[in-house]
Amino acid sequence: MKTVLDVGNCNPDHAAIRSMLSARYDVQVLRADALSDTLQILKKGGVDLVLINRKLDIDYSDGVEILKAIKADPDLSNIPVMIITNYPEHQEAAVALGAEYGFGKLQYQEMDTQERLSRFLDRK
Repeated sequence: MKTVLDVGNCNPDHAAIRSMLSARYDVQVLRADALSDTLQILKKGGVDLVLINRKLDIDYSDGVEILKAIKADPDLSNIPVMIITNYPEHQEAAVALGAEYGFGKLQYQEMDTQERLSRFLDRK
């Protein structure tokens, strides 16, 4: 079983992400709201993929700052991270910072999204 950390999503979006992932992959989905709890969870180890909302629900700050912090930490930088956004320009900016190309909330069911996730998660 793989572990995914979902960061910065509101309750309905977190539930939708958890449902989409659990339907297709052998995963457990953890949740964080901001930088501090994200880093606390990641430092415990065992997270296989991080999904970060581009705009954090808790304060609408930029999720890319969490991506930068993860990639700047030598103990965490190898963990794959995806940004959740529907905007290709934001995906490309995140990739330039070390993220994997992610997906948007309108793209949960698309084959491209599933192919991207399958690189890191085990199908049921």
